[in-house]
Amino acid sequence: MGWHGLPAHDLISNATIQIRKDLMRSQQLQSLIAMARARSVAPDASVVERRELFERAVAMFPLPPDVRVQPVDAGGVPSEWLSTPGIGPSAVLLFFHGGGYNVGSLNTHRHLAADLARAGGVRALSVGYRLAPEHPFPAAVDDAVTAYRWLLSNGIPPQRIILSGDSGGGGLALAALLKLKDDGETLPAAAVCLSPWTDLAITGASVVQKAADDPMLTPDELYRYAAGYLGGADHTNPLSSPLYGDLQGLPPLLIHVGTSEILLDDSLRFAERARNAGVPVTLTVEEDLIHVWHYFAQLIPEGEKSLKEVGAFVRGILIQQHQGV
Repeated sequence: MGWHGLPAHDLISNATIQIRKDLMRSQQLQSLIAMARARSVAPDASVVERRELFERAVAMFPLPPDVRVQPVDAGGVPSEWLSTPGIGPSAVLLFFHGGGYNVGSLNTHRHLAADLARAGGVRALSVGYRLAPEHPFPAAVDDAVTAYRWLLSNGIPPQRIILSGDSGGGGLALAALLKLKDDGETLPAAAVCLSPWTDLAITGASVVQKAADDPMLTPDELYRYAAGYLGGADHTNPLSSPLYGDLQGLPPLLIHVGTSEILLDDSLRFAERARNAGVPVTLTVEEDLIHVWHYFAQLIPEGEKSLKEVGAFVRGILIQQHQGV
């Protein structure tokens, strides 16, 4: 059975596929879904209005007091270091926030970047890449690659860097890998993608099939964000839609996605193409979970559990790199 058939569990050569079904989901998750469905975002809300709503909503997720935040200019890209006590400087999680390339910021995703870094036992460099429509494609990719090169110029070796991102930021991490590969540069050790947006042509069947199940995203939002970001560029350009790229030679990937999100097929199809290209892929599909549920780890146990899984992947990759595996 293919990945679109969602087998209960499989292990295929260089791909680990985990399909978690029939789990008892928490009451906290149910409350979160109800709250998300009740959100009052007008379908015709402008990008500016959506940004403002996002910035206000993040007040629900205070940053733990032990997280240190240090603003930094990463080669001209406004970014910030996030670290917790006991974390050494030798490894870095290079993080790109979600928001469909149109919304989101360092502020809206500070807690998620910090949570991921803590789980992996590393510090994070969160990147404030330029947003569309003011700065259309390929501005975000250019900024992502600039931040990576800045890390290299500051003595962080590629094998100690892991790219990461959620939603559009997950797609951006993959696009950065393809750009670096095209430029003949040494790639980072791995990438972690949470509910990544990999197809700005929006051809996945789940966009329609899961529309009634997804409390976080609507097809209309995807079309609006894609139009704002692409600004007339090719929807299937691999640097905007990594699904269409040459994936051979990419480093190990961890992909998390839920079955209750319209971007489900963006993960399933990308993981399958990556596996067919010989890329080591760990794909976890969580039954009934929503878009980037990790973002809500302070509210739901499912988020906390998945953060631990991300942390285990990051730590495992870094141990392998240290041992020269």
